[in-house]
Formats: sequence, structure tokens, C-alpha cells
Amino acid sequence: MARENYNELIAFIAVARECSFTKAAAHLGITQSALSHTVKGLEKRLGIRLLSRTTRNVSLTEAGERLLTRISPKFEEIDTEISLLSELRDKPAGTIRISSSDHAIDTLLWPKLAEVLKQYPDIKLELCVDYGFTDIVARRFDAGVRFGEAISNDMIAIRIGPDLSMAAVATPAYFSQHAKPVVPHDLLQHNCINLRFPTYGGLYAWEFEKGDRQLNVNVDGQLVFNNINQILQATLASFGIAFLPEDIFQPYVDSGELVRVLADWCPPFAGYHLYFPHRMRSSPAFDVIVNALRYHR
Repeated sequence: MARENYNELIAFIAVARECSFTKAAAHLGITQSALSHTVKGLEKRLGIRLLSRTTRNVSLTEAGERLLTRISPKFEEIDTEISLLSELRDKPAGTIRISSSDHAIDTLLWPKLAEVLKQYPDIKLELCVDYGFTDIVARRFDAGVRFGEAISNDMIAIRIGPDLSMAAVATPAYFSQHAKPVVPHDLLQHNCINLRFPTYGGLYAWEFEKGDRQLNVNVDGQLVFNNINQILQATLASFGIAFLPEDIFQPYVDSGELVRVLADWCPPFAGYHLYFPHRMRSSPAFDVIVNALRYHR
């Protein structure tokens, strides 16, 4: 039977349950004659009588009883599933995919979302480490995380963290053998630990600012990593100068294990923002994630 004829089965079930064309027609919101025509069409298509009609009663034939017994529960299951879907419309559920750096995941996303996921077990979260300028629409991410100044105007941006500063650091042992840089270009004479962007393969150019001056320095050195935790370990092992967000190194600066340089060239800047397209259709699950990540000063 073609799927477009399923309405004939629905009409038959209504008549069989009510044992009346009049009551079934009122329940379905159609005329009695239209309902009668629909049921007759089903019987003709199947080549068997399903209902016995008299002037006063409507009863099921053996074939009608069998058909009702077999198909009625199926349609009830369909009705139940549709009802459940209606409930999900307002219930936070589904998968949310976010592209982010591991630093933002470790310091902001995971600390804020771990408890939220316990409260909403039907929300599934996928966090993908990415240092590059990923096209979140093309790669089917729901959102991405970047520093505030790096977000294009066609995106909605929501602040999820405080201002940040970059830090150029090395160990006292390293600086015991090398003069501390005074200006960014002095770094060209040093062994610097580079970060390679995993997404598109380029090396991160260290960015500095002082007053109206802005400088990007392409440093060189013995080591290149595509993970900031490895850069931290290499820095602590005195392999050279590293340049990463201040909060990563601050505990080691406080303990004296690392020495910070060029601090006057590293002013605060807009921290991490969650971004997503203007045309994105929100969902209860996405709203839960956004509200949990939103930064409150």
C-alpha cells in the first residue's frame, strides 16, 4: 500500500473504535460521507470487507478485527513518538559541537560545562581542539571559540572569559646564558619555542603592542610544537623563550621557575568569545551551553 493511503487506515481505525461513522467523522473532523467513501476505498483496494454495516450498527468482520488488532498498536506507537518529539522541542537535548583551542577548553569550557552536563544528561558535547580560523559552518560546528578581536562581523560573539595578556617567558637558567630581550626584535637573537597551528600548518607570529605600535615577530628556534602543554614543558626545561597566554605561565613566574620579559609590550586584550552565525537557529540545548559559558564581570 502506498504511504499516501495511510489516511485510509486511520479512517478505518476511527470507525472501528467508535463503531459509528457519525462519531468517527466528528472525531476526525470530516463529513460522514467522505469518511464512508474513504473506508470503502480501502476495502476495494484490499479486496475484502472490513466492516459490516446496517442501518443502526457498524461492526467488524473477521478481516476487520484482524486488521485492527495488528495495525492499531502501530499507530498508537507513532502517536506516542510524535508526542515525545513535541516534548523534546522544549527539553535541552542533542549534540553541540564546538571548535576551540585546548587552552580555552581547559580553562573555560570544561570547568563551566562539566556540572551542566550532569544536570542535562540528554545534551551531548563535542569539543574539538583547533588553533586555526576554522569555517565552523562548512565543518558543521555549532560554535567556535576565538579571541574577541579575531571574530568576523557576520558572527554573533558572546564573551565567555576575562581579558587576557600574552607572556614571553624563560627560565632563570636560560637567561643566565642569554641577555634578556628589551624590545620584540631582540627575540630574533634567541632560541624561541614555536607553536604550529594544527589546522593549516603555519607558525604563530608573536604579536606585540605598545602605544600605537604593533609588531608581529616571526621567531626561530630549535623546537616547534602544535600543543601548548608541550611548549610549557620545554620552557621549564630551559630550551628557550615561549610566548603563550599569561595564565598558563603565571604560577611558574610566581614560584620563580620562570622569568617574564617584554611585559610592557603585552597589554591586555579581549579574551575568549563564543561565536556562531547570525542565521543559526537556536535550540534549548544550545541555549543551555551559551548561558553556562557567558562571562559575568
